[in-house]
Amino acid sequence: MTWEYALIGLIIGFIGGALVVRFGSSKLRQQNALQAELEKNRAELEEYRKELVSHFARSAELLDNMARDYRQLYQHMAKSSNELMTNIPVQDNPFNYRLGEPEAEKNKIVADKPPRDYSEGASGLLRPIQDKK
Repeated sequence: MTWEYALIGLIIGFIGGALVVRFGSSKLRQQNALQAELEKNRAELEEYRKELVSHFARSAELLDNMARDYRQLYQHMAKSSNELMTNIPVQDNPFNYRLGEPEAEKNKIVADKPPRDYSEGASGLLRPIQDKK
């Protein structure tokens, strides 16, 4: 019977020791605190990313509206200047530039000859070394 009490005491002692080690360990508490801080920081970072995406989407929308309004204003001014200043030449009109024209068409260089794909004379890359002297 004594050995049964000893065995029960030993089992209770192991369980009690495991609980003390489990809940009394400072490293485990520190690890849990760091894990909680990590999760908090991840949540804050995700929230910040969402705010950043929202900010840039709104900024793009505002810039698009501003560009559209500017284009409308410029077209209005160009139309009004053509109607109100009929006696001045087109090149003297400050609003003679039209927004509808693509930039590539305006800056297009007209050439009479196609570009050459070769250079004048030999470059000397394929000549033997003694011929280069």
